[in-house]
Amino acid sequence: MVLVKKIKHAVLAILIVSCAGNSEFEALSVDCSSLKANISFAELEALFTGETLHIQDDLILEGYVTSSDKAGNFFNVLHIQDTPIAPSRGIQLEIELRESHLFFDAGRKILIKLRGLYLGKSGATLKLGGTFSSFGNVSVGQLPALKVPEHLFVSCDALENVQPTLITIPKLDDAKINTLVHFENLEVVETEVGQPFALVGEETQRTLVDCEGNEITLLSSGYSDFQAEPLPAENGSITGILLKDGSDVQLAIRTLADVAFTQERCPEIVTEFTSTQIFISELADPVNNTAARFVELYNSDTVPLDLHQWTLRRYTNANTTVSATISLSGLVIGAQSTLVISPKAAAFESVYGFTPDLGVSTNSPADSNGDDTLELVDPFGTVIDVFGVIGKDGTDTNHEFTDGRALRNANITEGNPTYTFEEWTVFNGKGAAGTIAQTQEAPDDFTPGERD
Repeated sequence: MVLVKKIKHAVLAILIVSCAGNSEFEALSVDCSSLKANISFAELEALFTGETLHIQDDLILEGYVTSSDKAGNFFNVLHIQDTPIAPSRGIQLEIELRESHLFFDAGRKILIKLRGLYLGKSGATLKLGGTFSSFGNVSVGQLPALKVPEHLFVSCDALENVQPTLITIPKLDDAKINTLVHFENLEVVETEVGQPFALVGEETQRTLVDCEGNEITLLSSGYSDFQAEPLPAENGSITGILLKDGSDVQLAIRTLADVAFTQERCPEIVTEFTSTQIFISELADPVNNTAARFVELYNSDTVPLDLHQWTLRRYTNANTTVSATISLSGLVIGAQSTLVISPKAAAFESVYGFTPDLGVSTNSPADSNGDDTLELVDPFGTVIDVFGVIGKDGTDTNHEFTDGRALRNANITEGNPTYTFEEWTVFNGKGAAGTIAQTQEAPDDFTPGERD
C-alpha cells in the first residue's frame, strides 16, 4: 500500500500545482513495482470483439512508454508499445493526468492492472482507459487522475532507450500505430514552409512529403511549446508516435528534438513530359462492326513515356472547337510500343482477342465515324500530332476513313502538328482525293497493338 499512497500523494501534488498554473517542479520519488505481466499485447487485442469491453479479470500488461507530454504535444494520453525495439503492437492509454512524464517518462517500463479498465478500438487504434458514455453508447474515456495509482505502476527495471522503427510512407503498417517510428528524407510541403507548427489553441495538421511525392500528416497541438516555431524548409529525418484517424495516418512528435531537417530539399518531381516521338499510328472504323473502332498511338522512342496530362482531342465534322477529349493520365506508353484506345472495351476484346490499354466511352475521340479530326496534345498544350484538318469535314477528302482505316506509314517516326496526307494510307468506301476505295472489316483488315 505504500506505493499506492506515494503515487496518490504525488498525483494530488501535481493537481494542486497544475491548478496554480506552475508546472516547474521536481518529480516526486515513487517506489517501483515488482508486478509480473500475465497477458501480451496480442492477447489483449484478441479480447476485443467489436464492442467496448469492461475487463473483469486480474490481468497485468507490461509495456514501454514512448510518448511524453513534457512539451505539451500530448495531453492526457500515454502511448505504450510492447518492446523497446522492433515492437509488434502499441496501445493508447487514456488518463486524466497532466505532467504524466514526471512519473511515466519515455522509455519507462510500466505495468498496468487491467481489471476495471475499459478496452476499445477506434479504427486501427487500440485504446485502454476509463469509460465514456454518449447517447447510451459506451466507449473508452479518460481514467480519472485519482484512479491512475490503482492501475499504473513503474517497473523496477532500468530506463530503456526505446529505439524508433525505421519506416517509409509507402510501407506504413497498422501494426505500428501507437509506436515510436522514424522517417528519413522527409520535408514539409513547399506551400506550408515557414508557417507555425500549429495555430494558437488549435490542433493543426501539416503535410510532410518524401522525394517520391508520398505524403503523411504531421499533427501538432496549438498548446505545445513549439506551436509558434516555423516549419523548416530543409529535408531530413523525423521521429514521432504513429497515429491513425480513420484512413488518415498521422505523426506526432514529442519535442522539437525529434525533428532534424538539415539537408537540401528533394529535387523537383517532374511528372509532365513531352515528346515528338509519340503519334497516332492507326484509326479504325470497320464497315462490319462499329463497336470495333479504336485509336492506336505509337512511341518510336527507346524509352517509355508517362502520359500524365496528355490528351487526345476530337473535332467532329467541320467543328472548330473541341467536341470530345480523352485524358491519357495514368498511362505509360512503352518504348517502341503501341497504346490502343477503344470506346467499347468488351466488344473490342471479343473481336480482336485482347483487352485494349484504355477503355473509354462512345462518342469519344476513339469512336470517330471517319470524317473527324483528331489531335494528340502534350501536357503543355502543344499539338504533337494531328489527323485531319480542323474546320473541314472529312467527307470526300483525303482524311476520310469512313468504313475503313487510316494507317500511318511505316517510315514515319515522329508526330506532325500539320496534317500531311503523304504520311498516311487511308482506306474508305469512296476513294476520293487519293484515298483507297476499299472498305475494311474487323478483325482481319486491322492490326491494333502492332506497328506495321
